[in-house]
Amino acid sequence: MLIRIVRLHFTEAGVDEFLEIFESNKVAIRNFEGCTHLELLRDLHDPTIFTTLSHWRDEHCLEAYRKSELFARVWGRVKTLFAERTQAFSLQKFIEL
Repeated sequence: MLIRIVRLHFTEAGVDEFLEIFESNKVAIRNFEGCTHLELLRDLHDPTIFTTLSHWRDEHCLEAYRKSELFARVWGRVKTLFAERTQAFSLQKFIEL
């Protein structure tokens, strides 16, 4: 399993549009082949910073999503709303207690 974390920092004006985009596409993203989990988290102290947390069956599934029409359509709209460059991390579970 692969865990993908993407930190997104939006302009204040971009937050509502991002939330609309996420709401209208979350089911399609969650149902993309290989995606087993999707969450949207909001920073505790800065309401313009969000983090997506997704779980993927493997790296090939994540790459297929990143090359998909769905990703191109969503990312094309979302990236115009950023205040800063995104940070993305691909991780695997190492130790679970």
